[in-house]
Amino acid sequence: MPNKSLNRLPAESLLNRMELGKTGIQVPSMIFGTSSLGNLYEAYSYEQKLELIAAALERFPDGIVFDSAGKYGAGLALETLGNALNDLQVPKDKVLISNKLGWQRTHLEGEPTFEKDVWKNLSHDAIQNISYEGVINCFDEGNSLLKGYESLLVSIHDPDEYLDMAFSPEDYEERFAHILEGYAALEELKQAGRVKAIGVGSKNWKVIQKIYAEVKLDWVMIANSMTIYNHPEALFHFMRQLEKEGVGIINSAVFQSGFLVGGDHYDYKIMEKSDPNYQPRHTWRDQFFSLCRAQEIDPAHACIQFGLQLPGVNSIALNSTSPARIQANAAYCSTKIPGSFWDIMKENGLIADYLSEFHLNQEL
Repeated sequence: MPNKSLNRLPAESLLNRMELGKTGIQVPSMIFGTSSLGNLYEAYSYEQKLELIAAALERFPDGIVFDSAGKYGAGLALETLGNALNDLQVPKDKVLISNKLGWQRTHLEGEPTFEKDVWKNLSHDAIQNISYEGVINCFDEGNSLLKGYESLLVSIHDPDEYLDMAFSPEDYEERFAHILEGYAALEELKQAGRVKAIGVGSKNWKVIQKIYAEVKLDWVMIANSMTIYNHPEALFHFMRQLEKEGVGIINSAVFQSGFLVGGDHYDYKIMEKSDPNYQPRHTWRDQFFSLCRAQEIDPAHACIQFGLQLPGVNSIALNSTSPARIQANAAYCSTKIPGSFWDIMKENGLIADYLSEFHLNQEL
């Protein structure tokens, strides 16, 4: 879909940077997500992945942030990233790596047992290991897979999924205690100077809120929870609280696993149009696409700008599968959309009424 403003975009405007909360760490408005390096939905060759990483480095020559996790392809994403950075001879001071901890490699027997049918052509399985020792082991394993590069931003990955497996209230509390033990391990790593900042990555924002009540977090990654389609008002106010208290926010999965830009998956699940349970999402997307066509705005641009302009958001994490998409996404991060577009979105009921008091693409 055409976007006329993209053609007029000066290259230097792609490099906007801001501080991640009060960490003193400067991050670009776009963080490079690495799930595709772990063969999310499709297996890619190493040559294809190397081309992606080279394209990302070209977009951000003054410093790039990669977001990865032991869960991504059971460590394959981390391993691929380490190999590529070495092959490309990238200076370590030009790279900042975020590693979401809590999943470790294990022997593969048949098909992967975690997130079935999501990761393709893997040679390892992964198990969740959230505890003091487990988090330390995941940290060390990640740095080993990175082959000389190190993760300086660390977080606990999917604590919501870990809590969801509880079979009783007592088990839930025990699991939450394990999460707090994991954060004690991360705080020790920070105090030892081995990492720079501690965060959390979760799809359920209420679990982030629960952890934040107990742990001094430097930043949070909100995944699948604050998008142009799905933006709970309670989360909006929590983000305002984090902003006031100096906690950095990375908004992730703003395409809802690709569905909002034309893909078949929504939060990692296939959305069959014939299924009445999914029909409302398809109806919303059809209306959204129609409005974008009329305004000559790429749906990806709208998703990105919505995700970036919310309270406290310092950056968004975007996973790309082509060099051209990396370039376009980087441009969309720096090109604002006219306020009239958001007015039309509100008038058509495509974004929530409470946002009428919040002026997108304008100073509050």
